[in-house]
Amino acid sequence: MAKMNFLVTGCAGFIGSSTALELLRRGYSVRGIDRFSDYYSRELKEKNITALKDFEQFEFIEGDLVSVDLAKLLKGIDVVIHDAAQAGVRSSWGKSFDTYIKDNIVATQRLLEAVKEKKIIKFVYASSSSVYGDVKKLPMNEEMKVSPVSPYGVTKLDGENLVMLYNKNYGIPGIALRYFTVFGPRQRPDMAFHKFIKAILKGEPIEIYGDGSQTRDFTYISDIVEANITAALSDIEGKVFNIGGGKRIKLNEVIKIMEKIIGIKAKLYFVNPQKGDVQDTYADISKAKELLNYTPQVSLGEGLEREIEWIKTLLDDHIE
Repeated sequence: MAKMNFLVTGCAGFIGSSTALELLRRGYSVRGIDRFSDYYSRELKEKNITALKDFEQFEFIEGDLVSVDLAKLLKGIDVVIHDAAQAGVRSSWGKSFDTYIKDNIVATQRLLEAVKEKKIIKFVYASSSSVYGDVKKLPMNEEMKVSPVSPYGVTKLDGENLVMLYNKNYGIPGIALRYFTVFGPRQRPDMAFHKFIKAILKGEPIEIYGDGSQTRDFTYISDIVEANITAALSDIEGKVFNIGGGKRIKLNEVIKIMEKIIGIKAKLYFVNPQKGDVQDTYADISKAKELLNYTPQVSLGEGLEREIEWIKTLLDDHIE
């Protein structure tokens, strides 16, 4: 097969930049686009794409999917990995919802409209475990009824539905991956692990929503990247997959692991749960194992060690 050309949207973000870097390392050509939203610092996003610029086969475009010339953006592209989105469950309420509609629904629909005019090999959509909502039966599997409890989850489900609609009606070879709480180097600064690790290292208090008994299925970034690439190269389309660690753990237990690795006791204080947060997540990954040969490779402890070292470099460089 001739060398494939990938478009990675949200290329300066946590997952997008990590995926693009691995594609480049494997010899693929990557065109990345990012609008540098103000959700977190541009400095951190610029740092994310620094390593990508070392590759001749990388092209970066700063632009918004809602307004950019998509025909030009997609020229010569074989595979789209659509990681661009406005992230964050807790920020998606109120006036901010307009941004979530634009970035997560309108941008996705517009990109799909442009893709239907082309013959691409695969369209990989980054969905989220947030689409499930606060389910009582665990683990979560793809056949369950989905009922998001946050505006963010609603918009990610809308994007997922659009991908399936365009697959059914226009034959776009779309596939959706429901990521479960991704962590590791480059993690967004609003995410719990990033905030907790930084607070422990700086001797600052950690704010815990609820009592810390909530559980999460955590997925290391390289496992997410591998799933993205495997899905992109597969002949599967019109399907949705859970991509998780396949285990769950209480938040309080995670903090104990952080304390042990760092060697500093965390200062905790507990506040009321936040609207839109769910009590538990736990991915049934059997479908991804069977059809995508997906098996998580990095344990929570190993992944935390890597993220802690990365955050130390941010603090050394005074990047917040």
